[in-house]
Amino acid sequence: MKGAVLVTGASGLVGGAVLRHLLAAGHPVVAALRRPMPMPDGVTVRPIGDLGPATDWRAALDGVDAVVHAAARVHQIDEPLGDALAVYRQANRDGTLGLARQAQEAGVRRFVFISTAKVMGESSALGHPFTENDPPAPADAYAVSKWEAEQAVMALPGLESVVLRPPLVYGPGVKANLQSLMKVLVRGLPLPLGAVRNRRSLVGATNLAQAVRLALTHPQAVGRTYLVSDWTASSPELVRQIAKALGRSARLLPVPSGLIRLGGWLLGRPEIVERVLGSLEISAKRLTEELGWNPTLPPALELARMADEFRAKQGL
Repeated sequence: MKGAVLVTGASGLVGGAVLRHLLAAGHPVVAALRRPMPMPDGVTVRPIGDLGPATDWRAALDGVDAVVHAAARVHQIDEPLGDALAVYRQANRDGTLGLARQAQEAGVRRFVFISTAKVMGESSALGHPFTENDPPAPADAYAVSKWEAEQAVMALPGLESVVLRPPLVYGPGVKANLQSLMKVLVRGLPLPLGAVRNRRSLVGATNLAQAVRLALTHPQAVGRTYLVSDWTASSPELVRQIAKALGRSARLLPVPSGLIRLGGWLLGRPEIVERVLGSLEISAKRLTEELGWNPTLPPALELARMADEFRAKQGL
């Protein structure tokens, strides 16, 4: 790549990790943000407002040779499919397609789209991880909008498009469910997960950023879709490892899954319970074999960095 790389969502967990990794590798970086905010030295900031079909990307794309599109309207668990789908499509499908078309017009060569492993479905059979050969089966508005965006980008001629599908991403600056879990653990509260036997794939933000750089530069990546994961653990193992990183003990009660599901149903949150109890395992074999991806940061070290950042922000 001779020109700069435009990174959208550069203030988020994934976009921020990609931005830092590309800077460290010597790539000029342009950060597209909703509004101006401080960025690392050497980053050109381009405010673009909200993500949608009418977003004007021309200033951000000036002098850019490649795009990493990490910005998205993120998943909200309690949103019904029908009520939310139009809103998700506007940001994640139409907004992505608008960026890709303007990138095409600006002469951008490579377009890396950060999608989601949820495109494959909400759960995998235990011991049978998803691969890229399995048919997509998105089940919620977020995943549907991402799957439709994948298809739209791949159909555009003249762009060297690559799709990455990460599962849950962990690392410094994580929010949502993992942040909530850390708050529970530092308070010493018990969790009813001791009897859970499942398999959930994750990926560290640093290792994901390494995969993004390969997607930007490897000639074999063009037109391909890759699942990306560096760690698979059961829900109890995940809790124990995060607790260890925080210097806490995990209090896991061996509650039967049936009772947990009943509790989720009574509280009106069965989707949350199924994500904790069920399996969502993916294989990164294609990424490793085709692009030579070799994640270099062990999960324990990324978890330690995540815990350190969390403690610092919480004043612990």
